[in-house]
Amino acid sequence: MTLQTISRALSDRLGALAFSAPTTHVYNPLEYAWQPHSRYLERYGRGDVEVLFVGMNPGPFGMGQTGVPFGDPTMVRTFLGIEGAVGHPPCEHPKRPVLGFDCRRAEVSGTRVWTWVQGRFETPERFFARRFIYNYCPLLFMEASGRNRTPDKLPVAEREPLLAACDDALLEVVDLLEPAWVIGVGAWAAKRASVALDGRDVRVGTVLHPSPASPKANRGWAEQADAELRAQGVPMT
Repeated sequence: MTLQTISRALSDRLGALAFSAPTTHVYNPLEYAWQPHSRYLERYGRGDVEVLFVGMNPGPFGMGQTGVPFGDPTMVRTFLGIEGAVGHPPCEHPKRPVLGFDCRRAEVSGTRVWTWVQGRFETPERFFARRFIYNYCPLLFMEASGRNRTPDKLPVAEREPLLAACDDALLEVVDLLEPAWVIGVGAWAAKRASVALDGRDVRVGTVLHPSPASPKANRGWAEQADAELRAQGVPMT
C-alpha cells in the first residue's frame, strides 16, 4: 500500500456520496488536481515519520487549487517545488473558479503553515525527513453564495459516511507512516484523529488552526504553534 493508493481509494469512496442544500458545490482535488497531489505524496510522504500533522479539509485557494494540503499556490510552487496539471471539478462555482497554479490569491492558512516550516526547518527536505502534513477530508464544500461549508456543519446523515471513510483512510495512513505523534491542526481535526485512532499506539495532540478567521491565530500563529508543540512535548528538531 502507498499513500497514492490510499488517496485513490478514499476519492472513489467519497465519490459515491451525495450532499444536499445548503451544500451546492463539492470539489474533490484528488480527482482534478491528482498530478500535483500525487507528486506531493511521492516526493515527501516516504515514511519514517515521527509527527503527522492533520488538517481539516481543503480551502478554496489552497488545496482546492493545488491538491496539496494547506496548498497556497505560491508556497507550493516556490518552496515545495511542486507543480502539475490541474483540471476542473464537474460543477464549478462561478465565484470559486479553479485556476490551479495560475491562482494569484493567497491562502492565508497555507502561507502561515509553510512559512513556519521554512523559517524553522529552512528546507522541505529537513521538515519532511521526520514529519508529514495530511488533510483528514479531501473534499471542499460550498454553499450557493460561495461560502465554505466545513465537514462538521454537514447534517448527520451526510456527515457519518464521510467521517467513516476519512477515519478509515487516516488509519491506513498512520499504519503506513507509523508516526509517534498525530497533531490535529485545529480542535476538530484533533478530535477526529482521537476517534479514528482510538486504541492505537500513537499520541494525539493539537495546534492552533492558522485560519485568518481566528483572532488568536492573527496574533503571531507561528510563535503560538511553537509554544503549543513544546508544551505537549512534540519533538520538533
